[in-house]
Amino acid sequence: MCLNFSFRLSPFSMTFLLSRSLISLTLVRPSCSISMANPTMNAKARLRGVVFDMDGTLTVPVIDFGAMYRAVLGEDAYKRIKAESPTGIDILHHIESWSPDKQQKAYEIIADYEKQGIDKLQIMPGAAELCGFLDSKKIKRGLITRNVQKAIDIFHQRYEVIFFPALGREFRPYKPNPDPLLHICSTWGIQPNEVMMVGDSLKDDIACGKRAGAFTCLLDETGRYGPDDFSVSGLQPDFKVDSLSKIQNILETNFDMNP
Repeated sequence: MCLNFSFRLSPFSMTFLLSRSLISLTLVRPSCSISMANPTMNAKARLRGVVFDMDGTLTVPVIDFGAMYRAVLGEDAYKRIKAESPTGIDILHHIESWSPDKQQKAYEIIADYEKQGIDKLQIMPGAAELCGFLDSKKIKRGLITRNVQKAIDIFHQRYEVIFFPALGREFRPYKPNPDPLLHICSTWGIQPNEVMMVGDSLKDDIACGKRAGAFTCLLDETGRYGPDDFSVSGLQPDFKVDSLSKIQNILETNFDMNP
């Protein structure tokens, strides 16, 4: 009976009904798409490891880097290079192009300043608590520093907060090259997009993390960095804190840390 009824529709009626059907389908589709997109928008990224810088991040900054750079470069060269590098001086990069004798003298100066830093070594407030939280969530902890391996060993021995892997500048190439972070991810068997890099240097730590494809968190205790620095460097950290104690809340709010 229905078949006979449909057969009696005029061509004009058929066209009108089909047009109405198509309009109805078109109107329904956007609401379906929005509904499907909502779960994805609310999903948290997975986090399985955190890699830290050492000097100025896990330890209280005590090295006078300005004085060290002046001692290595000389006053005139220091002023010139500083003016050419608004995000900071990469002293190790400059030394690499020098003659062996000049390099040796520069490294001796740097080693002297680093020894002074080791003598005054203090763990950063909030570092032990943050590491305890990561351990409770079974989140792996690694360390990358441009300091020497000896400084890492002393930090481990003095505070008994162990990071693995823990890479000093003996690992080449060092930060801001992403290779140290990628090496740690490979050792862990974890993808870089499941890792966060935490550090106090935009040009070293955040650059390393970004280039590796990891999440990044800038520790800026003194308000040193602002929008202009991010714009000039082209480096925008995913998160910025003025204390290590604030990182736990960031992790709990933004990441899935289930094993």
